[in-house]
Amino acid sequence: MAKILIVEDSPVQALALQYLLEKQGALVFHARDGQSGLIMARKRMPDVILLDINMPDMDGLEVCRQLQQDAETSHIPVIILTADNNPPTLRNSISLGAIDFIPKDGFTNAVLLETLRQLHILADSNSLLKNGGIE
Repeated sequence: MAKILIVEDSPVQALALQYLLEKQGALVFHARDGQSGLIMARKRMPDVILLDINMPDMDGLEVCRQLQQDAETSHIPVIILTADNNPPTLRNSISLGAIDFIPKDGFTNAVLLETLRQLHILADSNSLLKNGGIE
C-alpha cells in the first residue's frame, strides 16, 4: 500500500486529495503546515509527498529545500501541487528537488494519478478515467 503525505493548509483541498487517493488504495497522511509536514515526513517515511507552496509560516519551497537537505528524507519524491503556476515558481521548485510541478486546475486529479502511476506508487491505471476526476 502506497503511503502518501499531503502538506496542504487548506482542509478542503487536503480532504479532496485524501478521498481521491484513498479510492486508489493509498494510505494518506495530512500535515496542515510546513513544519508539521517536515516532522511527519521523518516519522511516516511516505513513498511520496504532495506539497503546496503557499502556506503560512514556512512555504512549500522551504519545506522542499529542507527535505532535500535531510539525509533521512532526501530520497522521498516531492510533487508540488499549487495554484501558483508562474515560471519562476516552477523553476525554483525543480531546482530545490521537486520531481514534478502540477498546477491546481481542472486536470489536477487526472495528472496527479497518472504521475503517481508512472512513478509506480499507484498501480491500477485502468481506474484513472473512472476515479481520477475525468468522468
